[in-house]
Amino acid sequence: MMERPLFRWWSRPGSLLVLAVAFLVSAAVSRAHIGDFDEHWQRRKELAEASARSTYKHDPYNVTNSFNADVHRATATSSSQLRREMGEKKSHKKKKEGPCRATNPIDKCWRCRRDWATDRQRLARCARGFGHLATGGLGGKIYVVTDPTDADAANPRPGTLRWGAIQTGPLWITFAKSMIIQLSQELLVSSDKTIDGRGAQVHIANGGGITVQFARNVIIHNLHVHDVKHTPGGMMRDSPTHMGPRTRADGDGISLFGAVDVWVDHISMANCEDGLVDAVQGSTGVTISNCHFTNHNDVMLFGASDSYPQDKVMQITVAFNHFGRGLVQRMPRCRWGFFHVVNNDYTHWLMYAIGGGDAPVIISQGNRYIAPPNMAAKVITRHYAEEAVWKNWVWHTEDDLFMNGAIFEPSGGPIPRKINKKEWVKPKSGTYVTRLTRFAGTLACRPGSPC
Repeated sequence: MMERPLFRWWSRPGSLLVLAVAFLVSAAVSRAHIGDFDEHWQRRKELAEASARSTYKHDPYNVTNSFNADVHRATATSSSQLRREMGEKKSHKKKKEGPCRATNPIDKCWRCRRDWATDRQRLARCARGFGHLATGGLGGKIYVVTDPTDADAANPRPGTLRWGAIQTGPLWITFAKSMIIQLSQELLVSSDKTIDGRGAQVHIANGGGITVQFARNVIIHNLHVHDVKHTPGGMMRDSPTHMGPRTRADGDGISLFGAVDVWVDHISMANCEDGLVDAVQGSTGVTISNCHFTNHNDVMLFGASDSYPQDKVMQITVAFNHFGRGLVQRMPRCRWGFFHVVNNDYTHWLMYAIGGGDAPVIISQGNRYIAPPNMAAKVITRHYAEEAVWKNWVWHTEDDLFMNGAIFEPSGGPIPRKINKKEWVKPKSGTYVTRLTRFAGTLACRPGSPC
């Protein structure tokens, strides 16, 4: 999503014009691509805001602590397993790909099970971090996409991805075969949905992207999302009983707008017209994990406006991702909220990796940062404020690995955690990131075999 223009509040008497402009900007943001903000969308907005309040963690360090504890448990098990495997005699009948070595807690929850294809909904137990409540279509029917076309966004055909995404109630969406889906408009995903690309190579490409707007409890898993373009808008159905006009979509790969309890996992993303993953307008309870990002400028934007402090509710975990070749900046760029950036592999950036404004809390733990050869781009962080302002923000680094001259400029604000110091769990060190992110991106899963 494109960033909104910057408007500063001025405390001058009679500044009604400024107030009016700010109101119009707020109205534009709140409508975001909804051509007619009718009672249906107003109700969805109210429900999303209530969901955000209920999901919001007043002590987010409990979540970061639990996440780090899960990583330690998973890696302790995998390390002992690896030692056993190394001690075993090699068999000429061993499969070429070797044993399944899921080494992070998300993957260990499901990836090494042979029955993943017949027990797909086990995945709903596996989210970690702030998106841990996302169960998607758990308990719903399995819906199989058989038709890759997307000819009519106002009246989608059964068998298409769009038809499944807008249904009411829980639904677990799978794909009958590998396919390329060129969306004619942005894909609106309703609450309680899982889009599960395991067992096929599914590309969302050369058309619209995926939008979760004023919806709750969504899992997006194992897709290729690339070459997404802006779409012109028009009449679009967002539920079986409602359709209405939409305005131009910016060209985000995955856009979260007022979305709550969302988990984006094992996605390979590249080359979208706007952002790869954007989360705005009070989106919270989000985890972005095990993804592979390449060939893009503005990778992630969390919070689109300096004039929207309601984004303080935003809480996002970014974990086990590989930020790879051809990336420029925003991995992520943050505003207002709380962001746990943990155990990611940053092997490429051209300008900076992590940036932000409006006093976001950014906790960087156990990442590996490999700086580019350009001497002007060694600094990982970019503060969008004067030093006198940002020095009191909370941007902390712990057990990160800095290579090739990488520099993280922390801020001096204190961590207001309520956890007893003895109970504080240190992150898994950045030296372990190669193993934790080894399978980032889409997986080639075959039924009957570990994924």
